Amino acid sequence: MEDDLTDEAAYERVRSRQWRELPPLTRRRLLRASAGAGLAMTAAPFAPADPARAAASPIVKPLPPELFINHGTNAEMRWEAMRGQGYLTPADRFFVRNHVATPEIDVRTWRLKLWGSGLRGSPTLDAPVEFGYEDLLAMRAETLTAFIECTGNGRSLFASQQGQQVSGTPWKLGAAGVARWRGVRLSAVLERAGITPQAVDVMPRGLDADYVDKGENMGRVRRPLPVAKALKDVLLAYEMNGRPLPPDHGFPVRVVVPSWVGIASVKWVGDIEVSDQPLFSPWNTRYYRLFGAGHPPEGSAPLTRMGVKSAFELPWDARLPARSERVLHGRSWSGNGRIRQVEVSVDGGATWHRARLRGPRPAHGWTLWEYRWRCPGPGSYQLLARATDETGATQPDATPHNTLGYLFDAVARHPVTLV
Repeated sequence: MEDDLTDEAAYERVRSRQWRELPPLTRRRLLRASAGAGLAMTAAPFAPADPARAAASPIVKPLPPELFINHGTNAEMRWEAMRGQGYLTPADRFFVRNHVATPEIDVRTWRLKLWGSGLRGSPTLDAPVEFGYEDLLAMRAETLTAFIECTGNGRSLFASQQGQQVSGTPWKLGAAGVARWRGVRLSAVLERAGITPQAVDVMPRGLDADYVDKGENMGRVRRPLPVAKALKDVLLAYEMNGRPLPPDHGFPVRVVVPSWVGIASVKWVGDIEVSDQPLFSPWNTRYYRLFGAGHPPEGSAPLTRMGVKSAFELPWDARLPARSERVLHGRSWSGNGRIRQVEVSVDGGATWHRARLRGPRPAHGWTLWEYRWRCPGPGSYQLLARATDETGATQPDATPHNTLGYLFDAVARHPVTLV
């Protein structure tokens, strides 16, 4: 059977073969490009942001403390803010993951530029194939209900539950959200731009400012996708929950890569390189691989699918009135597909009971559930929820350590106190 090139681990094997076949001079050039700003990739099609506004606040929308935990350029949704909100995450409480500040973009002058050796005629960034906003609106639209989740969601639990040090934004579980995205299939745009059978990689790039890490300029956020994935189910979205994308969530157009790590769903997309050779950036070489003990020095294959997770719609360290019975609500999701079952423990994992699943269960969304808790009385408790998806994957007791704190999928121990 042929390798499934929509899976990055399988694709990495093919990429490695292609890499070995490249001439030495080409390999050296690509390595130099991936280490920093990307050589020719540094020129912005237009100014990314208003520096005065960006300096005052890297996020545009209000971040009331009852809805968000503020992490500077990032904002984490509080899970109690989802109680009673229906299936979708409202835009006003959808988490924000920014590398720098949210850019201000004039949709009237915005252009999506496609270029590279994987297109007919090999157009360059200076003379690309271009689509305006109205061009995309005139194409056939599709709607996709899907979660987007930061790869580091749950990162703080490596330390608090497993006693392991990791680096990065200390998310609990609120760096995830489900929205109804509407836009144009990336495959339709690639076909109209003239993708060739020789194309192997597609790399969207955002219009936010250059990301600087410890004094080193990495250029603008960009990450390659295998062409097979790009042609399969990726959306160029211009609407979120029935309205134009808000600025913090990618206006005017963002990429939505269902079920994959959030970094693949590049916001504020401005250009897409289509290449007949493997593409590299810091976001698939330096970041978004697993590093540390048990992993090779260059890290794992670039990360793709998210694992299985569950969260209670309760404040962390919640203090709740003690009463004889309480209905616990939560949500579970998986990058592998639909959730098949959820179990809840109210005694720290000593015993487990099936939760009742309810509501819609789209392939790339989450599943709502509830459990009736007969409360034993005042005191401190740990609530646990453990989901199993349609592939049989179940949340483990612990997640293997990696230094950047990616892909935490262990059962979260949610502390509550009944008073």
